[in-house]
Amino acid sequence: MKELILLKSGEIALKGLNRASFEDMLIKNAKYSLSDLGRFKFYKAQSALYCEPTEEGQDLDEVMVRLSRVFGFAGLSRALIVEKDFDAIRAAAPNYLRETLMAARTFKVQAKRSDKKFPFNSPHICRELGGDLLEHFPHLKVDVENPQVTVTVEVRDFAAYIHTDQQPGAGGIPVGSGGRAALLVSGGIDSPVAGYMMAKRGLKIIGVHFASPPYTSDRALLKVEKLCEITSDYLGRVRLHVVPFTRIQEEIKDKCPEDYFTLVMRRYMMKIATIIAQSEDCGALVTGESLGQVASQTVQALACTDESAGLPVLRPVIGMDKEEIIRIARHIDTFETSILPYEDCCTVFTPRHPRTKPKLADLLAVEQKLDEEALIREAVEGTVLKTLYRK
Repeated sequence: MKELILLKSGEIALKGLNRASFEDMLIKNAKYSLSDLGRFKFYKAQSALYCEPTEEGQDLDEVMVRLSRVFGFAGLSRALIVEKDFDAIRAAAPNYLRETLMAARTFKVQAKRSDKKFPFNSPHICRELGGDLLEHFPHLKVDVENPQVTVTVEVRDFAAYIHTDQQPGAGGIPVGSGGRAALLVSGGIDSPVAGYMMAKRGLKIIGVHFASPPYTSDRALLKVEKLCEITSDYLGRVRLHVVPFTRIQEEIKDKCPEDYFTLVMRRYMMKIATIIAQSEDCGALVTGESLGQVASQTVQALACTDESAGLPVLRPVIGMDKEEIIRIARHIDTFETSILPYEDCCTVFTPRHPRTKPKLADLLAVEQKLDEEALIREAVEGTVLKTLYRK
């Protein structure tokens, strides 16, 4: 008995002449996600990709979990490989499906015959195999509307494949197919979700974190590193740039009006992130800002922040409320880490009455009190790069 993983690529099928390059990148990402689980053979035909183990005893349950997190796959099925012969299919199906069908009360059979040379059409396969399975499992009843188990037979280019219900994939398009972007990651709930959402649209994500010791602790930085490791299940390895930000925040506190603290801080973050992003060949910045969530996330404040960025700013959660963001954070397993109660630099020197409708001219006048060039140069030169992934 030999199994493989049958993968459906979904949106990539619509890429026309570029489809092959998307599929090649998808296979590359899939191979990387399985790199510590042994060697796998990938090949493609029609609208499906095939992942076949090359060694005995490889953990296909874990393979399913890993591949379900690779952006670009719409669905995946663990399937039995069978010779393209109906007698072989009817002989193999009862043993392969025994555990699943013994636990069910209703089922149906569906067939897909993309190899038109196969002598039986799809209704014939369904009818004959359904009858065989009823003889082997007499407790079952056929329910074509709402079955507990759907047995699928696919007769394709290379072989026939038997499997039960297809699992959903991560969707989207392959990471890296849309270029690169730098994510400002704070350690809260929103930024990991923002990175996940843009990676789903094909961006390779680079992390930029601003640390302000002793106002922020080592545990706060470890929390951010942990979030990068968790999201690497979807994003691949994350290059995290840790920027020393203490000096800048102290200068802002000493020389700027309190109600401008957060705005000036955010603009410095954008300027520094732009420099780092350009060094990483990124074409955009990504933030976890949600409109109206805090004082620095009003339309006026965001406009002032954008003016300081040298690249387009992508905000995938801008129109989402907190419950929607939390739902995704739970899905990608970052929520419990994000709510650990360690201070991040965004909560240092928080003004009592932040300005929510700033005017850019006033903000620029405030910033004249700072030696911007020296402060930014010092921060960029002191930045530490780490490469993080789930081990």
